[in-house]
Amino acid sequence: MANPTISSDVPRTREREKGSDFSELSRRITEAGLLRRRPLYYTVRFGAVALALAGGVAAFLVLGDSWSQLIVAAALAVVFGQLGLAAHDLAHRQVFSRRRPSEIGGLLVADVLLGMSYGWWMNKHTRHHANPNHERKDPDVAPDIIVWSRRQAKQAKGPARFIGKHQAALFLPLLTLEGLNLSFSSLKALRSPSMKRPVLEGTLLVAHFAVYFGGLFLVLSPVRALAFIAVHQGLFGIYLGSVFAPNHKGMPMIEEGTELDFLRRQVLTSRNVDGGVLVDAFMGGLNHQIEHHLFPSMPTPALGRAQVITERYCAELGIPYCRTGLLASHREALRHLRRVGQPLREKRPGVSSGSGRPR
Repeated sequence: MANPTISSDVPRTREREKGSDFSELSRRITEAGLLRRRPLYYTVRFGAVALALAGGVAAFLVLGDSWSQLIVAAALAVVFGQLGLAAHDLAHRQVFSRRRPSEIGGLLVADVLLGMSYGWWMNKHTRHHANPNHERKDPDVAPDIIVWSRRQAKQAKGPARFIGKHQAALFLPLLTLEGLNLSFSSLKALRSPSMKRPVLEGTLLVAHFAVYFGGLFLVLSPVRALAFIAVHQGLFGIYLGSVFAPNHKGMPMIEEGTELDFLRRQVLTSRNVDGGVLVDAFMGGLNHQIEHHLFPSMPTPALGRAQVITERYCAELGIPYCRTGLLASHREALRHLRRVGQPLREKRPGVSSGSGRPR
């Protein structure tokens, strides 16, 4: 479909019934016991990630100044990706029902281990959940570098206008910078009025970078340390992009002024990714994106059962429910990027292809 959007002129059918649609789904999910905490699951999962991190650090110290460290860098990129998924689950209170232990865990995993501000990310991610794929309200589709709709393409300026012309081809290379971008944005956000604990988070971030860069340049030669950073941060960024991009990219964008109830807003803008246990582990359960958006605090192991209930319920209501494979989801996302960038590749009227000057 061409440049899918949900506009303000969408028919408002079933308006009186819409308010109760999500309530009925929530009732079915609750009765199935899918919102109960799963402490054993998270103990095993987080324990495995902690052991992998400890093993990576031990291997780094044992190998010393060697090019074999690039293998360690690649392995730790995967571990960092899993840490990011752990921080995500903690932020949504999937692990602990109470706010304080969730915040403590989030600060330790995000700030100390990843070098990413928990407070900044929480603010950004909360706005995304409230208005997924909304052209103006979802920070994940803000046209900073990449444009996500034809409307954004027509209004693009600066880097977004230049990159947007070939953004489908540049998407993967740009993902290699995502890990560094998260750290840079976190440091930049410390001066924002919306940050609740700038001093605490600033201290934790400085501690992370001191250990990370200090350890690398203490053990490795400068050239090998820089190579380690490039491999580690580059693959970490690709991992994060591979987890988050398939979930919403290429799904309909919501235009300003469009009114949708909670159930339809979350379902119509999200895509589930099939693939079984391996995809579940790789994406940390976020391949069940529709259910995650509908029930953000639902523990990861319950999302599969919730998917069955939700898909059947959407079929009852006639709501489109999108599922696809992992590779197909990436193809759809890239096709969308190329499609919405088309206005930037078109020649402007009155411009000569030879001189580049107005006729």
